[in-house]
Parts: sequence; structure tokens; C-alpha cells
Amino acid sequence: MDATSNLTNDTRYQLLLSWLQSLDCINDLRLDTLRPASGDASFRRYFRLDSQDGTLIVMDAPPAKEDTAAFVDITHRLAAQDLNVPRILASDVAQGFLLLSDLGQDNFWHALQKGIDNQTIQTLYRGAIQSLVQLQQADSTGLPHYNEARMLEELQVFEEWFINQHCNTTLTEQESKALQTCFAALVEDNVNVAQVFVHRDYHTPNLMMPIDDTLRPGIIDYQDAVLGPITYDVASLVMDARHTWDEEQQLDWAIRYWQAAIHANLPVSRDFAEFHQAYEWMSVQRNLRILGVFCRLSIRDGKDWYLAHLPRLQAYIRQVCSRYEELFPIRKVLDRIEGRQTVLGVTL
Repeated sequence: MDATSNLTNDTRYQLLLSWLQSLDCINDLRLDTLRPASGDASFRRYFRLDSQDGTLIVMDAPPAKEDTAAFVDITHRLAAQDLNVPRILASDVAQGFLLLSDLGQDNFWHALQKGIDNQTIQTLYRGAIQSLVQLQQADSTGLPHYNEARMLEELQVFEEWFINQHCNTTLTEQESKALQTCFAALVEDNVNVAQVFVHRDYHTPNLMMPIDDTLRPGIIDYQDAVLGPITYDVASLVMDARHTWDEEQQLDWAIRYWQAAIHANLPVSRDFAEFHQAYEWMSVQRNLRILGVFCRLSIRDGKDWYLAHLPRLQAYIRQVCSRYEELFPIRKVLDRIEGRQTVLGVTL
């Protein structure tokens, strides 16, 4: 079935068309070329259309479900840091419509799926690391605070949606107490690092392939930005939920980021061992939450393709939790659920 075949009776699509027809730049737009571009895990959807100067992106963000004003606000903050973000060409925040410049059709994940050589990968990620350092210097005034209460609340989706709903099991009282102790330790560690502007999903789907000689990635999907741990986005980048990186590669990029952050006078620990533990613990916090979120997207919303990423997330969690005794109970829960045995500290 054609992707546009269900749009005729789509009320928001018709509202979107009416809005586009009302714009001063209507003569530059070819509305007959409007077609679906992409969707995501939220209620937003995107369309692409042709114009006299190339393609443009139209965002449809239902006001009852999405905060378009936040997207506009964060766009201006990141543009002020000279980051490669979409330009807002027209907006109607009340209706939830935006007309944006097009950063291209391929993101890092698409490129990796198609296959690119290691030299290109390294070039892309050095650009992404430099952009991250710039992003972390953006104005964070008034952003929601990714604080202890919010972190603890988010971790509950791991048990509710991954353990209970997806794995169809329940924790014993002993397991539950041990996990809550681990969660408290993770959160305490995470909130004690320096707080900066945090993208929240700085990884392959939200990094668009560079389209000019600067090699800067296009950055998208940043409307949920918060004031939070400086370790969060680098953990997202090197332990990507959509693509597996081995530990050697994770470490290489983490070191490059750490060096660039120090050079930019960002408030990272000057002891790399401390920084290494901090971003690894942040990765466990993030990946436990994403396990629950991906299961919820499958079970509640019918987006079963997210389940393909669960083994990767579990592997990242195991990688870190096997290294720190305080986090062993998390690994033990995963072992029990997966029917693995642990002999002399080694999971079989």
C-alpha cells in the first residue's frame, strides 16, 4: 500500500496542508510532492517536500502529545553554538507544525547498515565528538533537571516492561531489594557528576551524515534536552542502542571525547579512570531504562522492531555490571531470566 494512501482522511494531514498553503513562501513549495519522510518513537511524524531550492522537512507534532515550543527553543540554543541543526523556516507552535531545512535522508545508523569503511567511521565519530563538546556548552538555563527523582522513576520501566511484561516473570523479594540498592547506587553516582546541557539521545539515529566539508553531523531529535550529567551523551554515543561497538572502540572514542572536553574546559574529571567509571555507570542507567522503553513500544504500541535491539542492550549492561561488584545483582537478575549459570564469578 502506498505510504500516502491513508492520508486523505487524516485530519491532521489536512490541517498541515492548509497551513502550508497559507505560508508566504507557498510559491516556492511543490505541495504535490509532500510525502512521508520518517517517524520515530514519539507521536511526531515528518514529511519531505520539494521546493525551488531543494527538499524541505515538515514536522507534525500534535500539541496534546508533543511540545513544539521546546523544539524551537532548543534549536535556537544549539544554532547559537554553531551546531548543524535544522533551520526553522516557518512555524505554528499552536498547531504543532514546523517547516525545516533538510539535513539529508541518511543518518549514521543508515550508513552503518549499508556498510562503510573504518576510516570513514572514525572520521564521522571524530566530528560527532567535537559536536558533542560544543553541544555541552550550550545554554541550559531553565531546562528540566534530570535529577535523582526522575532517574529513579525512569528505572522502574525496566522491571515493569522488561521483566514483568516482556520476560513474563516477577522478581523475588530478595532480587527486588538488591535491584533497588543498585538503582540507588547508580543514581547517586550519576547525579554527583557535573551538570551540563544533555541531548538525551545522542546516538546513530539522531546524527545525520555530513553534507558539507566541515564533517559536522546534522543533529536532530533534541527537543527533550535537559540539564543533566555530563557523562550521559557520551555514554549514549559509545554504547549505542542501535549499533554494537566493541569495548576497545568504546574506550578509544571515550578517551578522544575526554581529551576534547578537557581542552574545552568542560567539567569532566581530570582522572580518566574516574571518568571511565562515571560514564559506564551512566550507561547502565540509560540502557536499563531503554530496555523497558523498547519493550513498552513493542507491547503497548505494536512497534516490535525495537525488540531486535534488546540483546545489544543486555550485552552492554553485562559488560559494565560484570566489572563492578556493586552492580552484580543486575547481572544476576539477567542470568536468572536468561537461564544462565554463574560459576566462580563467570557467567556461562
